[in-house]
Amino acid sequence: MNQPMNRREILQSGCGFGALAMGGLLPGMTSAAASTHHTPRAKRVLFLFMQGGIGQIDSFDHKPRLDTDDGKMMPFDDSRQVANTGTRGSSQRIFRSPWKFSPKGQCGRMTSELFPNISQRVDNLCFLHGMHTEGVAHGPATLFLHCGSSTFVRPSMGSWVIYGLGTENENLPGFITIAPTAGNGGARNYGPAFLPPRFQGTPLGRAGGPSKEATFRDLQSDSDGERVANLLNQLHEEQRSRHPGDAALDAVIRSYETAARMQLTAPGVIDLSRESAKTLAQYGVGSGPTDSFGQQCLLARRFLESGVRFVQVTYGDGSANPAWDQHSNLTKHADHARAVDQPVAALLADLKQRGLLEDTLVWFGSEFGRTPYAERNGTGRDHNPTGFTVWLAGAGVKPGFAHGATDEFGHHAVEGRVHMHDLHATILHLLGVNHEKLTFRHAGRDFRLTDVHGHVVREILA
Repeated sequence: MNQPMNRREILQSGCGFGALAMGGLLPGMTSAAASTHHTPRAKRVLFLFMQGGIGQIDSFDHKPRLDTDDGKMMPFDDSRQVANTGTRGSSQRIFRSPWKFSPKGQCGRMTSELFPNISQRVDNLCFLHGMHTEGVAHGPATLFLHCGSSTFVRPSMGSWVIYGLGTENENLPGFITIAPTAGNGGARNYGPAFLPPRFQGTPLGRAGGPSKEATFRDLQSDSDGERVANLLNQLHEEQRSRHPGDAALDAVIRSYETAARMQLTAPGVIDLSRESAKTLAQYGVGSGPTDSFGQQCLLARRFLESGVRFVQVTYGDGSANPAWDQHSNLTKHADHARAVDQPVAALLADLKQRGLLEDTLVWFGSEFGRTPYAERNGTGRDHNPTGFTVWLAGAGVKPGFAHGATDEFGHHAVEGRVHMHDLHATILHLLGVNHEKLTFRHAGRDFRLTDVHGHVVREILA
């Protein structure tokens, strides 16, 4: 007779595809909602996270006043000073953008030469210029962007989406994050918190790591595959004999069977060699600075067309200071822009050509923006959570459209203000979910992604 499996063997049996897929695959079978509250415009979300804070006045928020008053000392409410001391009105030197702006597309939207390829796609983009958020430092602001809270442990947005809607494909995880950062909240940014563990995102690779790390652990070898299969079959039979007719147990066993199917599906999805040379070139794969992010964007497209509900791609360098965080050398923005501009533009064009942009919502942005003045009278910009820009594209949003505005310096959101809670509410709305109804009972109260806040930004809805 076979000996009962011990805890170590059970844990070993969960390594690789099985455990990695468990969290993303089960939601399709056990989603809390499994239906929408209203007709959805989007089936899936692609979040392109530019870690560290892109300067909105250097990219998509044109402010001629910065050129006029460049070098002048003027009073500003500095976010860090207000947060740390409660005082206002510090004197700062106006710092114009090093990059020129010009109108692009039929909509005539003003964009900078920092993103020449994305600028060619402005007729597909919907800009939110009145963004504001919580948290002056990267850690709190990054957590707030992903989880709707900067202080308490809360489920990530991707986890909420999978909890509410489940997955479109039982052979792949429903929530995948490519090259996530280990800092500024780390795994909490794709974690389920108090939601059941099965709603956690599946991480592939790490920020700043080589693209080859953005893959599933391969357990396709005969020895590993046979060992895992035998251990799992033994465990399943023992548990079934002890708990006959247990529906929950049967669901878990089915999830492992699905994970086994994933072993057959995932390798084909992540195999970029199946793409044409033309497509690889369009994404910048194999071409210096664009190679890594180009591969990640192409991988994201393959996941989306394979039915993954929520895909995030993080651009970061894995250092203590996130990629776009130029406090003392703003021109470094150009290096990062060269790495992402061509891949993102190619991804938008590819999604549109394949018909995926019709029901995929693309979200591009950072945790906050940057100040219109020089930090410490130097050559960089400080963090700015009070006014910045993100853009959306695809399912359900107005193309070639801009909503909201910052003041004449690009510092504070003053018109069409959109809080991060509002953005979360709007994205859920486009997925067919009422953000006030997507709740989970925990510790005696109902929680939701937007807490007790959030309004749908209906002005941007197509």
